[in-house]
Amino acid sequence: MIRLLVVCLGNICRSPVAEGALRHRLADARLAKRVEVDSCGTGDWHVGDPPDPRAIRSAAGHGIDISMLRARTLVPADYRHFDVVLCADASTLQIVRSRQPADATAEIVGLLDWAGLGPGDVPDPYTGDAAGFETVWQLVDRAAAGIVERIGAGTASDRA
Repeated sequence: MIRLLVVCLGNICRSPVAEGALRHRLADARLAKRVEVDSCGTGDWHVGDPPDPRAIRSAAGHGIDISMLRARTLVPADYRHFDVVLCADASTLQIVRSRQPADATAEIVGLLDWAGLGPGDVPDPYTGDAAGFETVWQLVDRAAAGIVERIGAGTASDRA
């Protein structure tokens, strides 16, 4: 079992969309039972809230329902529970690393980089329009495909 945590600022835009894309791609690849996926934010502004309606619409436009997800904040236990913490952008990466407890075991990396897309940021669409959410979808879906390929290459003979 590999455990992945996607992190952005408020856990209502980028990280829940990435969580939805990852879950979908993992299910399609028959890897869902081998990978735990969750998301959270560095801030507590939206704890308990569903994803932004624009994020829900964008994901739904691609056949993914993320409406049941609820925002939560990164907690110290996440650094031990998850194997990889995937940060949406450099700012989030810096925040997550600065909060890392001494007993952390998780690898903390950029989402796009770990997915094999190279260093870069998933832009925050919060203050923009629907087009920004579609840009996020395209990036995180490509990242999800890369992550599934990365994980699948290590488990091709043992798919669940």
